[in-house]
Amino acid sequence: MSSTSHDGYYVPHGSYWPITASVAVFVTMLGAANWLNGSGGGSTLFVIGLIMVVFMMFGWFGTVVKESLAGRYNAQVDRSFRWSMSWFIFSEVMFFAAFFGALYYARAFSIPWLGGEGSNAMTNAVLWPAFESVWPSNGPADLGGAYQIMGTWGLPAINTLILLSSGVTITWAHWGLQKNDRKQLIRGLAATVLLGFIFLCVQAYEYSHAYHALNLTMGSGIYGSTFFMLTGFHGFHVTIGAIMLTVMLVRSMRGHFTPEHHFAFEAASWYWHFVDVVWLGLFIFVYWF
Repeated sequence: MSSTSHDGYYVPHGSYWPITASVAVFVTMLGAANWLNGSGGGSTLFVIGLIMVVFMMFGWFGTVVKESLAGRYNAQVDRSFRWSMSWFIFSEVMFFAAFFGALYYARAFSIPWLGGEGSNAMTNAVLWPAFESVWPSNGPADLGGAYQIMGTWGLPAINTLILLSSGVTITWAHWGLQKNDRKQLIRGLAATVLLGFIFLCVQAYEYSHAYHALNLTMGSGIYGSTFFMLTGFHGFHVTIGAIMLTVMLVRSMRGHFTPEHHFAFEAASWYWHFVDVVWLGLFIFVYWF
């Protein structure tokens, strides 16, 4: 069947975007690797790669939007999009599971072992006799020096309220789309985007406070590294989600989406709910316990 068929199995047309994406990602990672290793030109190559990635994303997603508006996609394509997004979110779940697993391993196994608990008394007596098994910890070598931990009920609690509120507003926007209420859709999306960027601003202030007032850095042992890796990667995902929702907002203002056909909006909302759930895990296991 041709790519314009509405009933048969969809066969996509030839496209140069996949190979463009591969080259762009390769250049970006090559530049990043050289930059981190101090090789000359690494930073320049990294920036060139990022520009290529942005160009590719605008072009590829723009092509998909145009094809969707032209009515080229049938129910089979819609199902493939849904499965693809589902597997993508699953891969993101596994990504964060690795970091949560590292946090659990450090707290439940490594720190107690180094502290001499159980059958590991000799480890403590021979290697680190002055080390006590407590959390948070910057390790037996006291990496990074003294520091203070981030309080639970200050900025983290505020950000939790902000992100949970954004989950409500995106759901309200979805309800508006389902009943073909364009004003509710736009207002809900605008509120979600605003809350998302407020969250990022609060997190940026939190990082500044951690570095300058608490001496809590990436070098503050296992606590500092897991804290910034988990919250930093989550902040990166919130940034991506906020950009996605901004695109959905612009498209909604241009009259895109109908109650029957709006998977792009649904995909962005699924992703946003995912970052909401991950943040709840972060708040409980990183900030609270």
